[in-house]
Amino acid sequence: MPSVFLSPSTQEWNPYVNGGTEEQYMNEIADRMEPYLRSSGISYRRNDPARGAVGAIADSNAGRYDVHLALHSNAAPESLSGKLRGIDIYYAPSSEDSEMLATIIANNFKSIYPLPDKSRPRPTTSLGEVTQTRAVAVLCEIGYHDNPEDAAWIKSNLNAIAVNLVQSLCDYFGIPFVWAGPVRMGTVTAGGSNLNIRSYPSMNGRLIGSIPDGANVTVYGKTGDWYVIFYQGITGYVNGAFLSVN
Repeated sequence: MPSVFLSPSTQEWNPYVNGGTEEQYMNEIADRMEPYLRSSGISYRRNDPARGAVGAIADSNAGRYDVHLALHSNAAPESLSGKLRGIDIYYAPSSEDSEMLATIIANNFKSIYPLPDKSRPRPTTSLGEVTQTRAVAVLCEIGYHDNPEDAAWIKSNLNAIAVNLVQSLCDYFGIPFVWAGPVRMGTVTAGGSNLNIRSYPSMNGRLIGSIPDGANVTVYGKTGDWYVIFYQGITGYVNGAFLSVN
């Protein structure tokens, strides 16, 4: 199943024009993403705020992640302070996958951002969290926090932004987005056989593990006839016909 290194801003010194900081609100978005990542079958790790961007790059590169997703909000140059608006999704021009992911995110933001023509993918060769990570990476500048309208939009749409980002990741990975609900427990009822764990909610999905009959699993969500489960370090899909959910 897909894995993401989630890297919200550590820039507590960047104030929002209407109170709060970039670090605060990007982490609030990341907090809201977590249940949707789990329910959609995407594993993740969060950055360590004490380690900054350099530490985030090192920690990301030390693991095996499919995507490195950095979350930021922008600020205009002093001469244009408060005058700019927009969402910029930065990608590595040397990576087709990075550009693809940035384009998906920018296009999906058009559905919730009040100025859809100002949500754009942009190439970068200078942002380390995009150019120095082994995983496919993008850096999202989600509005301008020195602009009153953008700052107010971010604060009023934290959950919508989080959902939109997870939907974009699901689009990129080619898996269904699953709305988050309460985490539940389930018991395998496979008539004495093992229950297959698959990478996609279909009998054609790749086998990534199995669960003994009678074993308990953590259930994160459901899509169609399939549950998103976690069992002994594996996140994947199991056929709901063989799982009793509490």
